[in-house]
Amino acid sequence: MLKTLKELCALPGVSGREDKVREYIIATAEPYADEIKTDAMGNVLVFKKGLARPKSTVMLAAHMDEVGVIINEITEDGYLKFDFIGGIDRRVVIGKKVYIGEAAVPGILGIKAFHLVDKSEEDRIPKVKEMYIDIGANNREEAEAKINIGDVGCFDPSVVEFGEGYLKAKAIDDRIGCTVMLELIASELPVDTWFAFTVQEEVGCRGAFGAAFALKPEIALVIEGTTAADLPSQKGAAKVCIPGNGPVVPFMDGGAVYDRKLFERLRDLAVANDIPWQTKTYISGGTDAQAIQRSRAGVRVAAISAALRYIHSPSSVGCLRDFDNMLRLARLFLEDLK
Repeated sequence: MLKTLKELCALPGVSGREDKVREYIIATAEPYADEIKTDAMGNVLVFKKGLARPKSTVMLAAHMDEVGVIINEITEDGYLKFDFIGGIDRRVVIGKKVYIGEAAVPGILGIKAFHLVDKSEEDRIPKVKEMYIDIGANNREEAEAKINIGDVGCFDPSVVEFGEGYLKAKAIDDRIGCTVMLELIASELPVDTWFAFTVQEEVGCRGAFGAAFALKPEIALVIEGTTAADLPSQKGAAKVCIPGNGPVVPFMDGGAVYDRKLFERLRDLAVANDIPWQTKTYISGGTDAQAIQRSRAGVRVAAISAALRYIHSPSSVGCLRDFDNMLRLARLFLEDLK
């Protein structure tokens, strides 16, 4: 599982440019799947027969895309102006590496040097329009030989294990969900299951709408990454959730109120099988559940998430134990449906 997660996190897959992630998922799932199709949006929909047919059509969902940058201007002196794709904290990107376009042109996100900053600028976060990407070009012509307007960039793909079972990488949100689903596809399943690897979640859960309309699930389990804030500055419920304390089973977020009975069932399955679990203590964020829940006549939704520090940044951090327990809990959920 760890090998797959590392390989997926290293791939570029900014929203709308999920091609390499999609290719990897199809190649990995193909030997085990009974049906694979790609829809007009670019979602990968995989069907795997199980030992039984569930009473309700079930779909598991995880998104392939990640946050990144998109180039919208090339200056006369060869710098790239950009905007963000997805919600990114401006405070954490300055000085970070990005790789742009099909050729993965390396660049550095920069701002005006600090010794040129006046007093009024010292205590505020630079706006995106004040930032630029330096690719080492001397002028517009050199930059245009490598970069086109509309090219997208992702953060440094290096993956690092550190500490006592922690992993640092870009795009753990939501390559961990994709990894869990690939592990399930490669195993014997208790029930027939659809797996939706969705696109463009980071820019509005766009792919999930089409996937849910096509597959018509009655029950959907979203497997995700979610915000952890277990930092020295945060107290009590403001920590939200904590890496290492088990999978997160949310009851509500900024986009969905999760089905109460499914929430309770996931909780009970975790307790009965000695799986540590936690819930989010802060109502924020959103997942593909908000799109799936509202499709057609409505869908019962639940979620299992990984608690991730520094989510939507070049360096998310999660706990390997949590990842393994997410897989265990998702499998138990499918067994319970039988």
